[in-house]
Amino acid sequence: MDNKMILPKKDFLKARDFILTNARMIERRLFEFHFANGNINGVFHAVYAYRNSDGGFGHGMEPDTASPESQPLFSIMALETLDEVGYLTKEIILNDFMPYFESITTEKGGIPWMFRPKSTYPCEAHFKTVKEWAALSTTAPLLGILEKHEIDIPWMKKAEQFVWSEFERIKDKHAFCYLCVPRWLTFLKYTKSQDKTKKTINDLKNWISNNEIICKDKSDEGWGLYGKPHSLNYAKSSESMLYSLFTQETIESDIKELINRQKEDGRWDTWYGISEGTKLEWAGIQTLWVLKALKNYGRIEK
Repeated sequence: MDNKMILPKKDFLKARDFILTNARMIERRLFEFHFANGNINGVFHAVYAYRNSDGGFGHGMEPDTASPESQPLFSIMALETLDEVGYLTKEIILNDFMPYFESITTEKGGIPWMFRPKSTYPCEAHFKTVKEWAALSTTAPLLGILEKHEIDIPWMKKAEQFVWSEFERIKDKHAFCYLCVPRWLTFLKYTKSQDKTKKTINDLKNWISNNEIICKDKSDEGWGLYGKPHSLNYAKSSESMLYSLFTQETIESDIKELINRQKEDGRWDTWYGISEGTKLEWAGIQTLWVLKALKNYGRIEK
């Protein structure tokens, strides 16, 4: 195992400098938390800068839109980020988040993925045609975080029924989406219905294995980006519920490719962005994601 590839210290410092000079404050604060013993209060303040008076989060928390309006997905991202750094408490979830989520819950019991912008601010075209019905990939992580924090409120009952019925309905349709699947896993990890979880995880593993979802062509420019995932998108650490799906050789090969894809200025790039500025913001998000994955596997030179 001595041939494990490691990101050299000088290249880690390049990535750090790219984040500190190009990324948004939220990524800079998260970098500080994960790699420089940063204070969780800094992350809290960066996240709450995106919060609106209705309790939802907007203002391009995902850089594909400049719209200030609250969006369910952005509000989930805010919740996940605070959970990532250990900031969440029952009180914060119930007082700062649930009133907004309950206000946008549909008759089916779930919350939508996105709402179409009512403003004329710049955004990617797909925002304008988004389906506004309840979605698995926002409702599931919210439920998972509520269960994790041992919260029990009436909202959860119908939401859980919606989530299980949605797993049944969509089957393998979104297994390719490495933005969705980790959010499902948050629910599957913490739900009390662990008997149903086992079946769902097995189904998920079969779909990812048998549907040629993993992009094996490392010469593809889009390798590791949306629609062309690699193993680390599903198993960002050896603790992941889907880690056993991949061989050690696959994980090793993808870590090596990931390290090799770092650009000269320290970034890991994407093709996303509606402006030069948001392209840098997306690169900041991607660079932080890669560094966290490499840290999880112990692949950054000390």
